[in-house]
Amino acid sequence: MFNKKMGLLVAMIMVFAVLLVACQPETVEVVKEVPVEVTRVVTETITEAGESMEVTRVVTEQVVVTATPEPAAPVSFEPSDPTTYIDMSFGEPDTLDPALDYETSGGEILLNVYETLVFYNGTDPTSYVPVLAEEVPSVENGLIADTEDGGQSYTFNIRDGITFHAGGTLEPHDVAYSFQRGLLQSSPDGPQWLLLEPIMNYGDCADITQGIDPECGLAGDPDAVKAADPAALLAICEEVQSRIVADDEAGTVTFNLALPWGPFLATIAQPWGGVLDMEWAIEQGSWDGDCATWQNWYGTVSENSELTAITNGTGPYQLDHWTPGEEWVLTANPNYWRTDDMPVWEGGPAGQPRLQTIIYKVVDEWGTRFAALQAGDADRVTVNLENRPQADQFVGEFCDAEGNCRPNEENPDGPLRKWENLPSTSRTDIFMTFNIAEDSPYIGSGQLDGNGIPNDFFNDIHVRKAMNYCFDYDTYIADALNGEGVRNNGPIIKDMLGYNEDGEYYPFDMALCEEELAQAWDGALPETGFRFSAAFNTGNTTRQTIGEILQANLASINPLYQVDVVGMPWPTFLRSFRAAQVPVIASGWVEDIHDPHNWVQPFTVGTYAGRQNLPADLKAQFQELVNAGVAAADPAVREQIYFDLQKLHHDQAIQVTLAQAAGARYEQRWVQDYFFNVALFGQYFYAYGK
Repeated sequence: MFNKKMGLLVAMIMVFAVLLVACQPETVEVVKEVPVEVTRVVTETITEAGESMEVTRVVTEQVVVTATPEPAAPVSFEPSDPTTYIDMSFGEPDTLDPALDYETSGGEILLNVYETLVFYNGTDPTSYVPVLAEEVPSVENGLIADTEDGGQSYTFNIRDGITFHAGGTLEPHDVAYSFQRGLLQSSPDGPQWLLLEPIMNYGDCADITQGIDPECGLAGDPDAVKAADPAALLAICEEVQSRIVADDEAGTVTFNLALPWGPFLATIAQPWGGVLDMEWAIEQGSWDGDCATWQNWYGTVSENSELTAITNGTGPYQLDHWTPGEEWVLTANPNYWRTDDMPVWEGGPAGQPRLQTIIYKVVDEWGTRFAALQAGDADRVTVNLENRPQADQFVGEFCDAEGNCRPNEENPDGPLRKWENLPSTSRTDIFMTFNIAEDSPYIGSGQLDGNGIPNDFFNDIHVRKAMNYCFDYDTYIADALNGEGVRNNGPIIKDMLGYNEDGEYYPFDMALCEEELAQAWDGALPETGFRFSAAFNTGNTTRQTIGEILQANLASINPLYQVDVVGMPWPTFLRSFRAAQVPVIASGWVEDIHDPHNWVQPFTVGTYAGRQNLPADLKAQFQELVNAGVAAADPAVREQIYFDLQKLHHDQAIQVTLAQAAGARYEQRWVQDYFFNVALFGQYFYAYGK
């Protein structure tokens, strides 16, 4: 009886303890001591009058029960279809022609459909692995060599046994044709300027026609090119072919660069380096490879390119269809050449693609994208800066650019993964136009009379410095970039070779702004005032905010300092900027290649310098430094050159340099093996799984 009572009591205590454990919140992971009042029967042996006897009594007392909660069952993050990846965003391709596409939406398709000679080494944007080439050229392996004309040659041994989606076999002549075709049909608005610089030493026109007319009078004019001297046309084509030479028998392609070019591998690793099947391209109506005819394809644009809506690459995916305004779909290449023992990079993807179908849906409305993300109907969606707080509520895991991930302690079961603080390769700045076009409708009266400005208003360095002092950088980062931005002090972005951490910044200083304006134009401005337009592309609220900050701050100094903030449709915005009509404009740059040259060249001698009508003497100073920087092989030498260039840029105040916005990516937690490489155009789906 005693044993039964004790057994019952122990059982009751255990049940009670289990109940206590069950009552604990699921998130509690620590061992907890709980005081419990229990009643038990105690039997003792006592001695009375020399005799021993057993006495049983009931005792009530407190005991401590150790309650260890069972760990919560792990949340399951399982996709409904592990073979299909659905992405939603608001951009779409301009063209699928590798020679012409110069935007990220089309670049993402090309990245997965076409392949390049070399590719980035995993997450590293500065080292490379061979793809269509058998090895990466280097001085050490003898595949990079100096040439007699002061240039440099790169030789690529082309892999055997690779076939295009349509069935043709990859040969060296396909590689040469792809690059020759791109250079010869180039237009100033495409990516070919990036190849014309090193291969032909053409930079002024950003166009193949510089070899015929160094004054750039033919650039972008197909009719004028067709009417040019036939001998000159033939000579240009023959020079291109001598610069890019295929040897099918030896299995090689050699690029004979006009000058040493440090970032050449970075340049050809991007989508415009994609290799076409020459015979297939000609069948589609593309250039026939004859130097007597190339001018008939010069200046091809996306609307009339034979390859705008079709593809034929060697990559892990092939185009199923593209419905403009709705979606594009890629399907796995069933005959992809890579075997399981041939990873793209060490530890990277190999063999056949794990994802069989990639669906990209064009969805402009944030609410629709957000709903799909919440419901698990999209694996990833584009989340604008202003919408990140909404998406953050559903994040259960955070990852950084290096791939280090941690749970969100406030919401560990959140269904989304957020990649945060991703280094950005874009920046929006304020550009001031030197020598504004005479026909500009944005300078009011054209006089310094309070109702306008003269065409050369920004030629005065005091005006340019004033614009730098009058901008509230902290407010811009806080309000326009949601606090997720880092100021730059020159053309080169942070964490890149050549960025000077100790370089000078223009502070936000209204007193200095006022002083500079008082010195400008022989001291006339405080009395006369001025009025000019500052433009942004309609719908871009970030750029609109930039104009409004400048407008408010100048007006607070003197009500006669008037800025009209003008929104323009994108085509008008771009056309007006190119024509040097807009006095001040907020515009941005997204790098083409991850190299400092791609930042200093546009801002000092290239795209933006041209649109700003930078004076020739100032451009020449920058050009000397730009040329020296890109040709230098020693990183320490390059760095010092770029330090010098950025000091000149600061001292001349040719633009108002703002801040890099930090990037972020939101995806379902079932997505596997995304990796961040700052140099990539979009997502490399071959690496992914679910």
